[in-house]
Amino acid sequence: MQIINRSQVLYVGIDVHKDTHTAVALSPFGEKIFEMTISNESEDFISLVEKTKSEANRIGLIPSFGLEDIHSWGERLSSFLVEEGLPVTAVAPVLVDHLRQKTTHPEKNDSLDALGVAKVMIQKIDTLPKHTLTEETKKAKQIRELSIEREWLVKERTRLKNQLHILLHRIHNSSYRTKFKDPFSKKALRYWVRSIPRNIDSILEQRTKRSLRRLLDLIEETQEIEDELTALMELNGFKIHTVSGCGPVIAAELIGEIGDINRFKSPGSLAKYAGCCPRECSSGKRIKWRKTRSGNRRLNKSFHRMALSQISRSGNNAAKEYFKRKISEGKTKSQALVCLRRQLVNIIWMMMKHKTEYVYPPRNESCN
Repeated sequence: MQIINRSQVLYVGIDVHKDTHTAVALSPFGEKIFEMTISNESEDFISLVEKTKSEANRIGLIPSFGLEDIHSWGERLSSFLVEEGLPVTAVAPVLVDHLRQKTTHPEKNDSLDALGVAKVMIQKIDTLPKHTLTEETKKAKQIRELSIEREWLVKERTRLKNQLHILLHRIHNSSYRTKFKDPFSKKALRYWVRSIPRNIDSILEQRTKRSLRRLLDLIEETQEIEDELTALMELNGFKIHTVSGCGPVIAAELIGEIGDINRFKSPGSLAKYAGCCPRECSSGKRIKWRKTRSGNRRLNKSFHRMALSQISRSGNNAAKEYFKRKISEGKTKSQALVCLRRQLVNIIWMMMKHKTEYVYPPRNESCN
């Protein structure tokens, strides 16, 4: 949307929740046109659209919707609005909170939150990301859901391992650590089930067996999800797992959080979204940059893990040379790692944009 059209828009801010959504519509001058609360059902979505179109036609404006949450509780509403051909923008909650803190009495409720969303739209409608339902978005959403499910399983698996450390120690003492290189491999887990002595407490025996069986199931389910992720990425033509240090798990996290790569006009916009570009903090003659803590932290973590893998013993020679060159220029290791992470954003953006495989540079050639 162009800046010259700001005065022709009816701004509808929506505060979303699990069961209900609150909508507040403002004119371009901040005048409240209407407010309504609807349930999270298709019938009420239709009522909201009809009410909005009616008021927009009455005062000669074009409706535009803004949601604080378009991926969780507000996903059904945002998808419905896009399918109806209505513009939908994503408004970050932090923007609404900053606007609230500037008021004399920073109170908070659903109506004020929806009003804040609409006010943010009036100020920043040109910079807010647009919500679209492209095929790439749908594919990325499927990958993201599988990736998050895997994360939950891994957390549960870690919790069970910590519990089993205590149970196995009570049964076998410290010797259980020396029997296998990995005491929680499939082979080891099956052995622990068979090797429980008969003379131990029956409650301890049953607890141990249940935990061992549950851990075996979790390992198999995790592997099943990883196989599904690999197959899904290959089916949809994603090839970023060919980058050194970027296996199927990290690749799935990147694709799921980035979504449709076409919503990022340049690698710089993707880097800002991921929190991989430094923030300027200069004053007078002092020029200084700081590492930002904003951006998508899950995406930032994936780029960070990939950068660490790139400079590991089995990593990419070009990345290692680039990392050493940055250190020789006077940067700390942490700063050099941030620079490498920024370079990886460029690579991932190009690979997702053109769906190409990663081509390793010659050994004597470093990153630019």
